[in-house]
Amino acid sequence: MNGKTILLVEDDPTIALIIRETLVGESAVFAAVTTIAERNAWLAANDPDLIITDVVLPDGDGIDSLPGAGVDPDVPVIVLSAQNTLDTAVRATGIGSYDYLPKPFDLEDLTTSVRAALKRRRAEPAEAAEAGPADSHGLVGRAPAMQAVYRTIARLASNDLAVLILGESGTGKEVVARAIHATGLRRAGPFVAINMAAIPRELIEAELFGHEKGAFTGAHSRNAGRFEQAAGGTLFLDEIGDMPLDAQTRLLRVLQSNEYSTVGGSQALRADVRVVAATHRDMRTLVADGRFREDLFYRLNVIPVTLPPLRDRRSDIAALIRHFVEAGRASGLPDRQFAPAAMQMLERYDWPGNVRELGNVVQRLAVLSRDTVVALRDVEAVLHESGEGTPLVVDPADAIGRAVDDWAREALAAAGQDGDIHDRLQAIVETALLRRVLRDVRGNQLEAARRLGINRNTLRKRLGQLDIDPTRV
Repeated sequence: MNGKTILLVEDDPTIALIIRETLVGESAVFAAVTTIAERNAWLAANDPDLIITDVVLPDGDGIDSLPGAGVDPDVPVIVLSAQNTLDTAVRATGIGSYDYLPKPFDLEDLTTSVRAALKRRRAEPAEAAEAGPADSHGLVGRAPAMQAVYRTIARLASNDLAVLILGESGTGKEVVARAIHATGLRRAGPFVAINMAAIPRELIEAELFGHEKGAFTGAHSRNAGRFEQAAGGTLFLDEIGDMPLDAQTRLLRVLQSNEYSTVGGSQALRADVRVVAATHRDMRTLVADGRFREDLFYRLNVIPVTLPPLRDRRSDIAALIRHFVEAGRASGLPDRQFAPAAMQMLERYDWPGNVRELGNVVQRLAVLSRDTVVALRDVEAVLHESGEGTPLVVDPADAIGRAVDDWAREALAAAGQDGDIHDRLQAIVETALLRRVLRDVRGNQLEAARRLGINRNTLRKRLGQLDIDPTRV
């Protein structure tokens, strides 16, 4: 990689320093600028082998402004962003970026991506550049597991490959399917959904492929099937794992030949659709048990997208609650806020019904809560009366450990080689502990020292250092 030139566009000096030091030895030339104007001036006089760019810059958007900067379309681009949404991932793909890394990113991931990008150039700009502006398409959350979903959706924007969405019930599989459609090449066409588990097995083929008049008892006229209705767009086959074997055989033939005929018909019709399937079942187990055709599974599973259960993305719960509150207000439900204790309980709940269950609970709270601010007792009442799931018993030590891990990850990403992370965390934890103990003993420092297991002079010294007034805790 000697002789390669990397241009970094990043206005945060700490992050720029970390990236520079991480990539020492990866290139002979490493240039760094902080604004779009500086970037454009540098590009006017130089040709980079790789561009690493932030999105939010002091003078504009690092993604939207790049196509007009005169960059050779073969130059790979790695996009870094703290705006970790589907919109950002799609726009990054839209400029033909080589990779998209949400902040805080893993330095090993960055190094791996840089090395791979410098070894190869893009064959051609991504067709998704024509996609235009996008939004979240109903997808909410910035947890790492969701970032992987966003990146996959963005990479699907320039092709028509089949997709299989996997995940527990209520994780939002249809929302993801609609996002794939809305950001893809067929977004101008229809999105047609069919739930395979909700259709009697004897009617599945007629539902999928349509039927001619008189094809069977009750067929009084010709009906278009879902393949015909979805022509030019996306056909979403929900709960594909519940499809009967005989219907699977017919579907496989259609996917192999891109042609089908209606029930009772003889004319071959073109299957002009993108197929997106979804299931909450373990498909490999179904295949092993002989309940799902292996060849059809591989035909559908070209690009798998696995959705995380809500219990694995608890950091997104607050954002999801705000989303559901805003959606409820738009449909006429009362506006609501949540007391900290109420929010904490919702974040600790197990959510066996996942995002769907959370949305239902938020709607019930909006209707049943008497006050504008939803209290802890309101949440307890709704969760216990609903009988949906079991509250997750959280070990306080585990919760503290997870909180420290989250805090430390962000602090390390924002800090340089040298820092005061240990002292800062110690002050945060010790302040909370001392305030809690002092409140319990009503400011009695002698009793507080006894409960803490330290002497009174040590307690007084720490109170002064942490600027804690024992009479106002």
